[in-house]
Amino acid sequence: MSEKTLFSSPGNLPPLAARMRPAHLEHFAGQAQLVSEGKFIHNMINSKALFSLILWGPPGTGKTTLARIIANAADAVFYELSAVSASVKDVREVIQKAASHHGMGKKTLLFIDEIHRFNKSQQDALLHAVENGDIVMFGATTENPSFEVISPLLSRCRIVRLQSLNEKDLDGLIDRALREDIVLSQYAIDLPENVRRFLIQASGGDARKMFNTLDITVQLVRGKTPGSVSFAVSKEDIATALQERALLYDKDGDYHYDTISAFIKSVRGSDPDAAVYWMTVMLEGGEDPLFIARRLIILASEDIGNADPQGLVIANAGFQAVHAIGMPECAIVLSQVTTFLASSPKSNASYMALNRAKKTIRDTGFQSVPLHLRNAPTEMMKQFQYGLGYQYPHDHDGGFASQDYLPEQGPEEVLYRPKSLGYEKFIFERLIKCWPERYKE
Repeated sequence: MSEKTLFSSPGNLPPLAARMRPAHLEHFAGQAQLVSEGKFIHNMINSKALFSLILWGPPGTGKTTLARIIANAADAVFYELSAVSASVKDVREVIQKAASHHGMGKKTLLFIDEIHRFNKSQQDALLHAVENGDIVMFGATTENPSFEVISPLLSRCRIVRLQSLNEKDLDGLIDRALREDIVLSQYAIDLPENVRRFLIQASGGDARKMFNTLDITVQLVRGKTPGSVSFAVSKEDIATALQERALLYDKDGDYHYDTISAFIKSVRGSDPDAAVYWMTVMLEGGEDPLFIARRLIILASEDIGNADPQGLVIANAGFQAVHAIGMPECAIVLSQVTTFLASSPKSNASYMALNRAKKTIRDTGFQSVPLHLRNAPTEMMKQFQYGLGYQYPHDHDGGFASQDYLPEQGPEEVLYRPKSLGYEKFIFERLIKCWPERYKE
């Protein structure tokens, strides 16, 4: 098959991300905390040991690739199911085959993508097979597994956390694709440094998104200069390719993450119309409504916080309602929660207080708890002056006693800085009365 035929008929080949999927650990990019020599995955592969895992991390970080590499190294039969489309029947069919393999001394690894989308009955169907060793299960999820993976199954798995790829990782993947890919290596592609940086930044640490964007970009540029084997790629070409990828909603692809980003930013930006629009795009595209509901709970604390404490209550109630009734009626619940949160006053003060506290602790380490704040349940502790001098706030007017609650080497800056918005305005006014030196108007 000629070079031109290959490229003019992309259906003949899988996407670049699939073509570049490594078969061995030495070609795997990123996750040094797991795959470096002496680390967990490296040791697991070297020992050919297999035990059930939950691979938790952002998209495009190598969850499926790691599962395939581990299965190959352990000489295990590999099955892959997507929780979006698989049924209990599909799970039982794999388990039946695995039991047969097990009887012949052959290991079976079942990889379940988006395992958080499996309902309880589907997860229950896995339990016995995992317990008796018929299968080793790898579940992949972008969500915190403690949300939707049932406790009995979770307790039989080790949770492995993957991180987004950094610029160095992605830079190396671009070099390898240009050098080794069956299509891209046939061309002299000029990818200037500023264009390369733009491609990497647009990928958001997602290798699959980066590869697929580069794949489409090259096809678009080649379409403008048919027959040419030497061409340059511009930032505008990358931007066009990114837009091309957003034409159809794909629950497993880039547009999924771009749309949830637009949704969150619309709620944060207090635009209920835009928020409901993007929410509806996701639901009409088949998005898991619980995914949206979880994001709203996080947003209620991160972006609204104490400006309207009712936001978290409503977001959590919305999640429970969505969980209870499902589609299509739960869309009404999501619309109510979305419009309420989008219309609420916004404050990230509590979120920023957390970040400042983390920074302080990283800079100064863990400090000793002052003696007067320590509990003194025994006489010996009282002898060491535990609890001595502590003032019980309810014994004072206004329920407040002025005393030190921070350690001696506490933060040098105010951690919680409430805004004069919504309920947080009332909080700010009270804190000024309690701590006038700390909270100056």
